[in-house]
Amino acid sequence: MAELTKKKRFSGVFSVLQRVGRAFMLPIALLPIAGLLLGIGASFTNTTMLEAYNLMGIMGPGTFLYSTFTLLASVGTVIFDNLPILFAMGVALGMAENEKATATLSAAIAFFVMHKTINALLQITGKLEPGVMQEGTIANVVGIDSLQMGVFGGIIVGLGVAYLNNRFYKIRLPNVISFFGGTRFVPIISTLAYVLVGVLMFFIWPFIQTGIFALGDLVLRSGYAGTLIYGFIERILIPFGLHHVFYLPFWQTGVGGSMLIDGVMVYGAQNIFFAELASPTTTVFSVSATRFMSGKFPFMIFGLPGAALAMYTCAKDTKKKVAGGLLLSAALTAMLTGITEPIEFTFLFVAPILYVIHSVLAGLSYMLMHILNVGVGMTFSGGIIDLTLFGILQGNAKTNWVMILLVGVAYFIIYFFLFRFLILKKNYATPGREEDSEETKLYTRADYNAKKNGEEASANSQKDEHRVSKLILEGLGGKENLVSVDCCATRLRVSVKNGDIVSDSLLKQSGAAGVIKKGTGIQVVYGPQVAVIKSELEDYLKTL
Repeated sequence: MAELTKKKRFSGVFSVLQRVGRAFMLPIALLPIAGLLLGIGASFTNTTMLEAYNLMGIMGPGTFLYSTFTLLASVGTVIFDNLPILFAMGVALGMAENEKATATLSAAIAFFVMHKTINALLQITGKLEPGVMQEGTIANVVGIDSLQMGVFGGIIVGLGVAYLNNRFYKIRLPNVISFFGGTRFVPIISTLAYVLVGVLMFFIWPFIQTGIFALGDLVLRSGYAGTLIYGFIERILIPFGLHHVFYLPFWQTGVGGSMLIDGVMVYGAQNIFFAELASPTTTVFSVSATRFMSGKFPFMIFGLPGAALAMYTCAKDTKKKVAGGLLLSAALTAMLTGITEPIEFTFLFVAPILYVIHSVLAGLSYMLMHILNVGVGMTFSGGIIDLTLFGILQGNAKTNWVMILLVGVAYFIIYFFLFRFLILKKNYATPGREEDSEETKLYTRADYNAKKNGEEASANSQKDEHRVSKLILEGLGGKENLVSVDCCATRLRVSVKNGDIVSDSLLKQSGAAGVIKKGTGIQVVYGPQVAVIKSELEDYLKTL
Protein backbone atom coordinates (compact mmCIF):
# COMPACT_ATOMS: atom_id res chain seq x y z
CA MET A 1 0.00 0.00 0.00
CA ALA A 2 2.86 2.37 0.88
CA GLU A 3 4.53 1.59 -2.45
CA LEU A 4 1.29 2.27 -4.31
CA THR A 5 0.86 5.57 -2.47
CA LYS A 6 4.42 6.55 -3.38
CA LYS A 7 3.82 5.72 -7.05
CA LYS A 8 0.61 7.78 -7.10
CA ARG A 9 2.41 10.68 -5.46
CA PHE A 10 5.23 10.50 -8.03
CA SER A 11 2.68 10.26 -10.83
CA GLY A 12 0.93 13.36 -9.54
CA VAL A 13 4.17 15.34 -9.29
CA PHE A 14 5.20 14.25 -12.79
CA SER A 15 1.81 15.24 -14.19
CA VAL A 16 2.08 18.71 -12.63
CA LEU A 17 5.66 19.19 -13.85
CA GLN A 18 4.59 18.06 -17.30
CA ARG A 19 1.82 20.66 -17.34
CA VAL A 20 4.25 23.33 -16.10
CA GLY A 21 6.68 22.43 -18.88
CA ARG A 22 3.85 22.60 -21.39
CA ALA A 23 2.81 26.02 -20.07
CA PHE A 24 6.40 27.26 -20.41
CA MET A 25 6.21 26.48 -24.13
CA LEU A 26 3.77 29.36 -24.71
CA PRO A 27 6.14 32.22 -23.83
CA ILE A 28 9.19 30.23 -24.99
CA ALA A 29 7.59 30.05 -28.43
CA LEU A 30 8.06 33.83 -28.64
CA LEU A 31 11.83 33.57 -28.29
CA PRO A 32 12.62 32.49 -31.87
CA ILE A 33 10.86 35.41 -33.53
CA ALA A 34 12.15 37.86 -30.91
CA GLY A 35 15.66 36.50 -31.30
CA LEU A 36 15.51 36.64 -35.09
CA LEU A 37 14.36 40.26 -35.03
CA LEU A 38 17.00 41.22 -32.50
CA GLY A 39 19.69 39.16 -34.23
CA ILE A 40 19.04 40.59 -37.69
CA GLY A 41 18.55 44.12 -36.37
CA ALA A 42 21.61 44.13 -34.10
CA SER A 43 23.83 42.47 -36.71
CA PHE A 44 23.08 44.97 -39.46
CA THR A 45 23.34 48.02 -37.21
CA ASN A 46 26.70 46.97 -35.76
CA THR A 47 29.19 49.37 -37.36
CA THR A 48 32.11 46.95 -36.84
CA MET A 49 30.32 44.28 -38.88
CA LEU A 50 29.23 46.79 -41.53
CA GLU A 51 32.81 47.94 -41.94
CA ALA A 52 34.07 44.36 -42.11
CA TYR A 53 31.67 43.58 -45.00
CA ASN A 54 32.08 47.04 -46.64
CA LEU A 55 28.40 47.88 -46.13
CA MET A 56 28.72 51.27 -44.44
CA GLY A 57 27.82 53.15 -47.61
CA ILE A 58 24.43 51.52 -48.13
CA MET A 59 23.55 50.39 -44.58
CA GLY A 60 25.43 52.76 -42.30
CA PRO A 61 23.92 55.25 -39.81
CA GLY A 62 21.52 57.69 -41.43
CA THR A 63 20.40 55.33 -44.19
CA PHE A 64 16.89 53.91 -44.61
CA LEU A 65 18.15 50.34 -44.12
CA TYR A 66 19.93 51.28 -40.90
CA SER A 67 16.71 52.79 -39.52
CA THR A 68 14.75 49.69 -40.55
CA PHE A 69 17.16 47.31 -38.82
CA THR A 70 17.21 49.54 -35.74
CA LEU A 71 13.43 49.19 -35.61
CA LEU A 72 13.69 45.38 -35.86
CA ALA A 73 16.22 45.28 -33.02
CA SER A 74 13.95 47.42 -30.84
CA VAL A 75 10.94 45.16 -31.46
CA GLY A 76 12.98 42.08 -30.58
CA THR A 77 14.35 43.72 -27.46
CA VAL A 78 10.93 44.63 -26.06
CA ILE A 79 9.93 40.96 -25.92
CA PHE A 80 13.05 39.95 -24.00
CA ASP A 81 12.68 42.96 -21.68
CA ASN A 82 9.13 41.90 -20.76
CA LEU A 83 9.49 38.12 -20.51
CA PRO A 84 8.42 38.06 -16.81
CA ILE A 85 4.88 39.31 -17.52
CA LEU A 86 4.68 37.17 -20.65
CA PHE A 87 5.54 34.15 -18.51
CA ALA A 88 2.91 35.17 -15.96
CA MET A 89 0.22 35.27 -18.63
CA GLY A 90 1.51 32.26 -20.57
CA VAL A 91 1.82 29.99 -17.54
CA ALA A 92 -1.65 30.98 -16.32
CA LEU A 93 -3.07 30.28 -19.77
CA GLY A 94 -1.34 26.92 -19.97
CA MET A 95 -2.19 25.75 -16.45
CA ALA A 96 -5.82 26.92 -16.38
CA GLU A 97 -8.20 24.01 -16.89
CA ASN A 98 -11.13 26.20 -17.95
CA GLU A 99 -11.83 29.89 -18.60
CA LYS A 100 -8.30 30.41 -19.90
CA ALA A 101 -8.99 33.97 -21.04
CA THR A 102 -10.05 34.94 -17.52
CA ALA A 103 -6.93 33.35 -16.06
CA THR A 104 -4.67 35.18 -18.53
CA LEU A 105 -6.17 38.59 -17.78
CA SER A 106 -6.09 37.90 -14.04
CA ALA A 107 -2.41 36.98 -14.28
CA ALA A 108 -1.57 40.32 -15.88
CA ILE A 109 -3.48 42.13 -13.13
CA ALA A 110 -1.84 40.07 -10.39
CA PHE A 111 1.61 40.71 -11.88
CA PHE A 112 1.12 44.48 -11.72
CA VAL A 113 -0.36 44.25 -8.22
CA MET A 114 2.48 42.13 -6.84
CA HIS A 115 5.23 44.38 -8.15
CA LYS A 116 3.44 47.59 -7.20
CA THR A 117 3.03 46.24 -3.67
CA ILE A 118 6.76 45.49 -3.52
CA ASN A 119 7.50 48.96 -4.92
CA ALA A 120 5.35 50.63 -2.23
CA LEU A 121 7.14 48.73 0.55
CA LEU A 122 10.54 49.58 -0.92
CA GLN A 123 9.59 53.26 -0.92
CA ILE A 124 8.17 53.12 2.61
CA THR A 125 11.33 51.50 3.96
CA GLY A 126 13.65 53.79 1.99
CA LYS A 127 15.29 50.89 0.18
CA LEU A 128 14.99 52.55 -3.21
CA GLU A 129 17.59 55.11 -2.18
CA PRO A 130 20.94 54.64 -3.97
CA GLY A 131 23.37 52.38 -2.13
CA VAL A 132 20.84 50.90 0.29
CA MET A 133 20.20 47.63 -1.55
CA GLN A 134 22.87 45.38 -3.06
CA GLU A 135 23.59 46.18 -6.70
CA GLY A 136 21.40 44.16 -9.04
CA THR A 137 18.63 43.41 -6.56
CA ILE A 138 16.37 46.21 -7.87
CA ALA A 139 15.03 46.25 -11.43
CA ASN A 140 12.52 48.19 -13.48
CA VAL A 141 9.68 45.75 -14.20
CA VAL A 142 7.04 47.00 -16.67
CA GLY A 143 7.80 50.54 -15.48
CA ILE A 144 7.78 49.68 -11.77
CA ASP A 145 10.93 49.73 -9.60
CA SER A 146 10.72 46.38 -7.85
CA LEU A 147 12.83 43.44 -6.72
CA GLN A 148 14.73 41.65 -9.47
CA MET A 149 12.66 38.45 -9.70
CA GLY A 150 13.05 37.81 -13.42
CA VAL A 151 10.87 35.12 -14.96
CA PHE A 152 10.56 33.51 -11.52
CA GLY A 153 8.22 36.36 -10.63
CA GLY A 154 6.12 35.65 -13.69
CA ILE A 155 6.04 31.92 -12.95
CA ILE A 156 4.96 32.56 -9.35
CA VAL A 157 2.09 34.70 -10.62
CA GLY A 158 1.10 32.33 -13.40
CA LEU A 159 0.97 29.22 -11.22
CA GLY A 160 -0.86 30.95 -8.39
CA VAL A 161 -3.47 32.61 -10.59
CA ALA A 162 -4.09 29.34 -12.47
CA TYR A 163 -4.77 27.64 -9.13
CA LEU A 164 -7.17 30.40 -8.08
CA ASN A 165 -8.90 30.29 -11.45
CA ASN A 166 -9.35 26.51 -11.38
CA ARG A 167 -10.77 26.68 -7.87
CA PHE A 168 -13.04 29.71 -8.06
CA TYR A 169 -14.20 30.20 -11.66
CA LYS A 170 -17.57 28.57 -10.84
CA ILE A 171 -17.99 30.00 -7.34
CA ARG A 172 -21.52 31.04 -6.31
CA LEU A 173 -21.79 34.07 -4.02
CA PRO A 174 -24.79 35.25 -1.97
CA ASN A 175 -27.53 36.91 -4.04
CA VAL A 176 -26.62 40.41 -2.87
CA ILE A 177 -23.15 40.14 -4.42
CA SER A 178 -23.84 37.38 -6.93
CA PHE A 179 -22.77 39.68 -9.78
CA PHE A 180 -19.17 39.20 -8.63
CA GLY A 181 -19.38 35.40 -8.69
CA GLY A 182 -18.09 32.97 -11.31
CA THR A 183 -15.34 34.18 -13.61
CA ARG A 184 -15.65 37.77 -12.31
CA PHE A 185 -14.42 36.55 -8.94
CA VAL A 186 -11.10 35.30 -10.34
CA PRO A 187 -9.43 38.70 -11.00
CA ILE A 188 -10.83 39.96 -7.67
CA ILE A 189 -9.37 37.12 -5.59
CA SER A 190 -6.16 37.28 -7.63
CA THR A 191 -5.75 40.96 -6.84
CA LEU A 192 -6.26 40.42 -3.11
CA ALA A 193 -4.04 37.35 -3.04
CA TYR A 194 -1.16 39.03 -4.82
CA VAL A 195 -1.16 42.01 -2.51
CA LEU A 196 -0.32 39.45 0.17
CA VAL A 197 2.15 37.67 -2.12
CA GLY A 198 3.84 41.01 -2.82
CA VAL A 199 4.24 41.62 0.92
CA LEU A 200 5.60 38.10 1.36
CA MET A 201 8.04 38.48 -1.53
CA PHE A 202 9.31 41.77 -0.13
CA PHE A 203 10.53 39.93 2.95
CA ILE A 204 11.63 36.55 1.58
CA TRP A 205 12.79 37.21 -1.98
CA PRO A 206 16.11 38.84 -0.99
CA PHE A 207 17.04 35.57 0.74
CA ILE A 208 15.90 33.53 -2.28
CA GLN A 209 17.86 35.88 -4.51
CA THR A 210 20.98 35.32 -2.43
CA GLY A 211 20.50 31.57 -2.85
CA ILE A 212 20.07 31.94 -6.61
CA PHE A 213 23.27 33.97 -6.87
CA ALA A 214 25.10 31.36 -4.80
CA LEU A 215 23.78 28.56 -7.02
CA GLY A 216 24.76 30.48 -10.13
CA ASP A 217 28.25 31.02 -8.72
CA LEU A 218 28.53 27.28 -7.97
CA VAL A 219 27.47 26.40 -11.51
CA LEU A 220 29.97 28.83 -13.01
CA ARG A 221 32.76 27.49 -10.80
CA SER A 222 31.93 23.89 -11.76
CA GLY A 223 33.87 24.40 -14.97
CA TYR A 224 33.83 21.99 -17.86
CA ALA A 225 32.45 19.10 -15.81
CA GLY A 226 29.41 21.19 -14.88
CA THR A 227 28.84 22.05 -18.54
CA LEU A 228 28.95 18.37 -19.49
CA ILE A 229 26.45 17.44 -16.77
CA TYR A 230 24.16 20.30 -17.81
CA GLY A 231 24.16 19.14 -21.43
CA PHE A 232 23.52 15.50 -20.50
CA ILE A 233 20.61 16.33 -18.18
CA GLU A 234 19.03 18.75 -20.66
CA ARG A 235 18.94 16.01 -23.32
CA ILE A 236 17.99 13.08 -21.10
CA LEU A 237 14.91 14.99 -19.90
CA ILE A 238 13.54 15.40 -23.45
CA PRO A 239 11.50 12.14 -23.37
CA PHE A 240 9.81 13.24 -20.15
CA GLY A 241 8.98 16.71 -21.43
CA LEU A 242 10.75 18.32 -18.45
CA HIS A 243 13.71 19.90 -20.26
CA HIS A 244 12.04 23.33 -20.35
CA VAL A 245 11.71 23.26 -16.56
CA PHE A 246 15.44 22.43 -16.31
CA TYR A 247 17.14 24.83 -18.71
CA LEU A 248 14.90 27.87 -18.26
CA PRO A 249 16.48 29.04 -14.96
CA PHE A 250 19.93 28.89 -16.60
CA TRP A 251 18.77 30.93 -19.59
CA GLN A 252 16.60 33.49 -17.83
CA THR A 253 17.72 33.89 -14.20
CA GLY A 254 20.79 34.43 -12.06
CA VAL A 255 21.40 30.66 -12.00
CA GLY A 256 22.95 31.17 -15.44
CA GLY A 257 25.17 33.99 -14.24
CA SER A 258 25.10 37.77 -14.25
CA MET A 259 27.03 40.47 -16.07
CA LEU A 260 27.21 44.25 -16.16
CA ILE A 261 26.59 45.35 -19.77
CA ASP A 262 26.48 49.03 -20.71
CA GLY A 263 25.85 49.95 -17.07
CA VAL A 264 22.96 47.51 -16.62
CA MET A 265 23.20 44.30 -14.59
CA VAL A 266 21.83 41.44 -16.72
CA TYR A 267 20.86 38.00 -15.35
CA GLY A 268 20.57 34.70 -17.19
CA ALA A 269 22.70 33.19 -19.95
CA GLN A 270 20.38 33.98 -22.85
CA ASN A 271 19.65 37.48 -21.57
CA ILE A 272 23.40 38.13 -21.26
CA PHE A 273 24.02 36.95 -24.83
CA PHE A 274 21.29 39.12 -26.34
CA ALA A 275 22.34 42.12 -24.27
CA GLU A 276 25.88 41.67 -25.63
CA LEU A 277 24.45 41.21 -29.13
CA ALA A 278 22.64 44.56 -28.86
CA SER A 279 25.66 46.35 -27.35
CA PRO A 280 27.98 48.19 -29.73
CA THR A 281 30.86 47.72 -27.26
CA THR A 282 30.91 43.90 -27.44
CA THR A 283 34.12 42.55 -28.92
CA VAL A 284 33.82 38.91 -27.76
CA PHE A 285 30.70 37.10 -26.57
CA SER A 286 30.84 35.73 -23.05
CA VAL A 287 31.49 31.97 -23.12
CA SER A 288 30.38 31.76 -19.48
CA ALA A 289 26.89 32.51 -20.82
CA THR A 290 26.92 30.71 -24.17
CA ARG A 291 28.19 27.48 -22.53
CA PHE A 292 24.52 26.74 -21.84
CA MET A 293 23.58 27.06 -25.53
CA SER A 294 26.41 26.55 -28.04
CA GLY A 295 26.76 22.83 -27.32
CA LYS A 296 23.58 22.11 -29.29
CA PHE A 297 25.00 23.04 -32.68
CA PRO A 298 27.43 20.13 -33.30
CA PHE A 299 25.02 17.32 -32.51
CA MET A 300 21.92 18.97 -34.01
CA ILE A 301 23.44 20.10 -37.31
CA PHE A 302 25.90 17.24 -37.74
CA GLY A 303 25.48 14.43 -35.19
CA LEU A 304 21.83 13.51 -35.60
CA PRO A 305 21.97 13.65 -39.41
CA GLY A 306 24.88 11.20 -39.09
CA ALA A 307 22.65 8.91 -37.02
CA ALA A 308 19.90 9.28 -39.63
CA LEU A 309 22.32 8.26 -42.38
CA ALA A 310 23.40 5.26 -40.30
CA MET A 311 19.78 4.14 -39.92
CA TYR A 312 19.21 4.60 -43.64
CA THR A 313 22.20 2.48 -44.62
CA CYS A 314 21.01 -0.25 -42.23
CA ALA A 315 17.51 -0.38 -43.74
CA LYS A 316 16.42 -3.28 -45.93
CA ASP A 317 16.68 -2.65 -49.65
CA THR A 318 12.92 -3.05 -50.03
CA LYS A 319 12.27 -0.38 -47.43
CA LYS A 320 15.12 2.04 -48.11
CA LYS A 321 12.95 4.44 -50.10
CA VAL A 322 10.33 4.81 -47.36
CA ALA A 323 12.92 4.98 -44.56
CA GLY A 324 15.01 7.44 -46.58
CA GLY A 325 12.11 9.85 -47.00
CA LEU A 326 11.35 9.81 -43.30
CA LEU A 327 14.95 10.14 -42.15
CA LEU A 328 15.90 12.79 -44.70
CA SER A 329 12.99 14.97 -43.61
CA ALA A 330 13.85 14.51 -39.94
CA ALA A 331 17.56 15.22 -40.55
CA LEU A 332 16.86 18.42 -42.51
CA THR A 333 14.47 19.58 -39.80
CA ALA A 334 17.16 19.07 -37.16
CA MET A 335 19.82 20.81 -39.24
CA LEU A 336 17.80 23.86 -40.22
CA THR A 337 15.65 24.56 -37.19
CA GLY A 338 17.15 22.50 -34.36
CA ILE A 339 13.87 20.60 -33.83
CA THR A 340 15.37 17.19 -33.16
CA GLU A 341 12.57 15.25 -31.51
CA PRO A 342 11.30 13.57 -34.72
CA ILE A 343 14.64 11.85 -35.30
CA GLU A 344 15.42 11.31 -31.59
CA PHE A 345 12.13 9.55 -31.01
CA THR A 346 12.68 7.48 -34.13
CA PHE A 347 15.34 5.47 -32.31
CA LEU A 348 14.34 6.18 -28.71
CA PHE A 349 11.53 3.65 -28.66
CA VAL A 350 13.23 0.88 -30.60
CA ALA A 351 16.56 1.13 -28.75
CA PRO A 352 16.61 3.35 -25.65
CA ILE A 353 20.33 2.69 -25.16
CA LEU A 354 20.96 4.68 -28.35
CA TYR A 355 19.23 7.64 -26.74
CA VAL A 356 21.38 7.35 -23.63
CA ILE A 357 24.50 7.33 -25.82
CA HIS A 358 23.13 10.33 -27.71
CA SER A 359 22.61 12.19 -24.41
CA VAL A 360 26.20 11.49 -23.34
CA LEU A 361 27.49 12.75 -26.69
CA ALA A 362 25.30 15.84 -26.28
CA GLY A 363 26.86 16.54 -22.89
CA LEU A 364 30.35 16.15 -24.39
CA SER A 365 29.35 18.58 -27.16
CA TYR A 366 28.47 21.24 -24.60
CA MET A 367 31.77 20.66 -22.81
CA LEU A 368 33.81 20.84 -26.03
CA MET A 369 32.19 24.13 -27.03
CA HIS A 370 33.04 25.47 -23.57
CA ILE A 371 36.66 24.28 -23.79
CA LEU A 372 37.06 25.73 -27.29
CA ASN A 373 35.60 29.11 -26.23
CA VAL A 374 32.72 29.07 -28.68
CA GLY A 375 30.49 32.09 -28.02
CA VAL A 376 27.42 31.40 -30.17
CA GLY A 377 24.01 31.86 -28.56
CA MET A 378 20.54 30.95 -29.77
CA THR A 379 16.86 31.77 -29.61
CA PHE A 380 15.28 28.35 -29.26
CA SER A 381 17.48 25.58 -30.62
CA GLY A 382 20.76 24.91 -32.37
CA GLY A 383 20.01 24.81 -36.10
CA ILE A 384 21.66 26.41 -39.10
CA ILE A 385 19.39 29.46 -38.88
CA ASP A 386 20.60 30.37 -35.39
CA LEU A 387 24.21 29.48 -36.24
CA THR A 388 24.11 31.85 -39.21
CA LEU A 389 22.56 34.75 -37.32
CA PHE A 390 24.39 34.46 -34.03
CA GLY A 391 27.65 32.90 -35.16
CA ILE A 392 28.63 33.41 -38.79
CA LEU A 393 27.26 36.95 -39.20
CA GLN A 394 28.86 38.07 -35.94
CA GLY A 395 32.31 37.03 -37.14
CA ASN A 396 34.69 34.35 -35.94
CA ALA A 397 36.66 36.82 -33.82
CA LYS A 398 33.61 37.41 -31.60
CA THR A 399 32.16 33.90 -31.58
CA ASN A 400 34.82 31.36 -32.66
CA TRP A 401 32.02 29.67 -34.65
CA VAL A 402 34.46 27.85 -36.97
CA MET A 403 35.12 25.36 -34.15
CA ILE A 404 31.47 24.25 -34.44
CA LEU A 405 32.19 23.08 -37.99
CA LEU A 406 35.34 21.20 -36.99
CA VAL A 407 33.73 19.47 -34.04
CA GLY A 408 30.55 18.95 -36.09
CA VAL A 409 32.34 17.01 -38.82
CA ALA A 410 33.86 14.76 -36.16
CA TYR A 411 30.42 14.32 -34.59
CA PHE A 412 28.88 13.32 -37.93
CA ILE A 413 31.50 10.60 -38.33
CA ILE A 414 31.16 9.38 -34.73
CA TYR A 415 27.36 9.25 -34.85
CA PHE A 416 27.34 7.49 -38.21
CA PHE A 417 29.80 4.71 -37.41
CA LEU A 418 28.76 4.23 -33.77
CA PHE A 419 25.04 4.05 -34.52
CA ARG A 420 25.56 1.86 -37.58
CA PHE A 421 27.74 -0.56 -35.58
CA LEU A 422 25.23 -0.82 -32.72
CA ILE A 423 22.20 -1.15 -35.00
CA LEU A 424 23.77 -4.03 -36.92
CA LYS A 425 25.35 -5.73 -33.91
CA LYS A 426 22.19 -5.60 -31.76
CA ASN A 427 19.81 -5.92 -34.73
CA TYR A 428 17.73 -2.94 -33.61
CA ALA A 429 14.48 -2.49 -35.56
CA THR A 430 15.17 1.05 -36.69
CA PRO A 431 13.13 2.41 -39.64
CA GLY A 432 13.38 0.07 -42.61
CA ARG A 433 14.47 -2.94 -40.53
CA GLU A 434 11.02 -4.08 -39.38
CA GLU A 435 9.48 -7.35 -40.51
CA ASP A 436 8.21 -7.20 -44.10
CA SER A 437 4.64 -7.50 -42.87
CA GLU A 438 5.06 -4.63 -40.41
CA GLU A 439 4.84 -0.95 -41.17
CA THR A 440 4.95 1.67 -38.46
CA LYS A 441 2.58 4.59 -38.90
CA LEU A 442 5.53 6.91 -38.62
CA TYR A 443 6.30 6.07 -42.22
CA THR A 444 2.72 6.35 -43.46
CA ARG A 445 1.85 9.56 -41.70
CA ALA A 446 1.77 11.20 -45.15
CA ASP A 447 -1.41 9.25 -45.86
CA TYR A 448 -3.16 11.30 -43.19
CA ASN A 449 -1.94 14.60 -44.66
CA ALA A 450 -2.38 13.71 -48.33
CA LYS A 451 -4.78 15.85 -50.32
CA LYS A 452 -6.85 14.35 -53.11
CA ASN A 453 -8.59 16.19 -55.92
CA GLY A 454 -12.34 16.22 -56.35
CA GLU A 455 -15.38 16.02 -54.10
CA GLU A 456 -14.98 12.30 -53.39
CA ALA A 457 -11.35 12.80 -52.37
CA SER A 458 -12.38 15.64 -50.06
CA ALA A 459 -14.93 13.40 -48.39
CA ASN A 460 -12.34 10.66 -48.00
CA SER A 461 -9.90 13.15 -46.53
CA GLN A 462 -12.52 14.26 -44.01
CA LYS A 463 -13.20 10.62 -43.20
CA ASP A 464 -9.47 10.04 -42.66
CA GLU A 465 -9.33 13.04 -40.32
CA HIS A 466 -12.05 11.57 -38.17
CA ARG A 467 -10.48 8.13 -38.39
CA VAL A 468 -7.20 9.40 -36.94
CA SER A 469 -8.92 11.48 -34.26
CA LYS A 470 -11.12 8.52 -33.35
CA LEU A 471 -8.06 6.28 -33.02
CA ILE A 472 -6.38 8.85 -30.78
CA LEU A 473 -9.46 9.19 -28.61
CA GLU A 474 -9.88 5.42 -28.32
CA GLY A 475 -6.19 5.05 -27.55
CA LEU A 476 -6.50 7.58 -24.74
CA GLY A 477 -9.35 5.65 -23.14
CA GLY A 478 -12.28 7.60 -24.56
CA LYS A 479 -13.66 11.09 -24.01
CA GLU A 480 -14.63 10.30 -20.41
CA ASN A 481 -10.98 9.56 -19.58
CA LEU A 482 -9.66 12.92 -20.86
CA VAL A 483 -8.81 15.73 -18.45
CA SER A 484 -6.90 18.09 -20.73
CA VAL A 485 -5.32 18.10 -24.19
CA ASP A 486 -2.48 20.31 -25.37
CA CYS A 487 0.69 20.07 -27.43
CA CYS A 488 4.26 21.35 -27.68
CA ALA A 489 6.48 21.43 -30.78
CA THR A 490 6.24 17.73 -31.57
CA ARG A 491 4.11 15.99 -28.93
CA LEU A 492 0.50 15.76 -27.92
CA ARG A 493 0.44 16.31 -24.14
CA VAL A 494 -2.55 14.83 -22.40
CA SER A 495 -3.74 14.43 -18.83
CA VAL A 496 -6.09 11.51 -18.25
CA LYS A 497 -8.04 10.13 -15.31
CA ASN A 498 -6.70 6.60 -15.66
CA GLY A 499 -3.38 6.04 -17.39
CA ASP A 500 -3.68 2.25 -17.23
CA ILE A 501 -6.34 2.13 -19.97
CA VAL A 502 -4.29 4.13 -22.47
CA SER A 503 -3.44 1.92 -25.46
CA ASP A 504 0.00 2.31 -27.03
CA SER A 505 -0.95 0.18 -30.03
CA LEU A 506 -4.01 2.27 -30.94
CA LEU A 507 -2.04 5.51 -30.59
CA LYS A 508 0.72 4.16 -32.83
CA GLN A 509 -1.92 3.15 -35.37
CA SER A 510 -2.94 6.82 -35.43
CA GLY A 511 0.58 7.76 -36.60
CA ALA A 512 2.41 8.23 -33.28
CA ALA A 513 6.14 7.59 -33.26
CA GLY A 514 5.99 6.77 -29.56
CA VAL A 515 4.02 7.09 -26.36
CA ILE A 516 5.29 8.16 -22.94
CA LYS A 517 3.16 7.28 -19.93
CA LYS A 518 3.84 8.51 -16.41
CA GLY A 519 0.72 7.89 -14.38
CA THR A 520 -1.94 10.28 -15.62
CA GLY A 521 0.49 12.30 -17.75
CA ILE A 522 0.60 11.07 -21.35
CA GLN A 523 2.80 12.32 -24.20
CA VAL A 524 2.18 11.11 -27.74
CA VAL A 525 4.91 11.91 -30.27
CA TYR A 526 3.69 12.95 -33.75
CA GLY A 527 6.34 15.37 -34.97
CA PRO A 528 6.05 19.01 -36.14
CA GLN A 529 2.46 18.57 -37.42
CA VAL A 530 1.13 17.85 -33.94
CA ALA A 531 -0.62 21.25 -33.74
CA VAL A 532 -2.88 20.29 -36.66
CA ILE A 533 -3.55 16.88 -35.11
CA LYS A 534 -4.49 18.57 -31.82
CA SER A 535 -6.88 21.00 -33.54
CA GLU A 536 -8.58 18.21 -35.47
CA LEU A 537 -8.90 16.14 -32.31
CA GLU A 538 -10.54 19.08 -30.53
CA ASP A 539 -12.91 19.56 -33.47
CA TYR A 540 -13.78 15.87 -33.36
CA LEU A 541 -14.44 16.07 -29.61
CA LYS A 542 -16.95 18.85 -30.22
CA THR A 543 -18.96 16.57 -32.48
CA LEU A 544 -19.40 13.93 -29.75
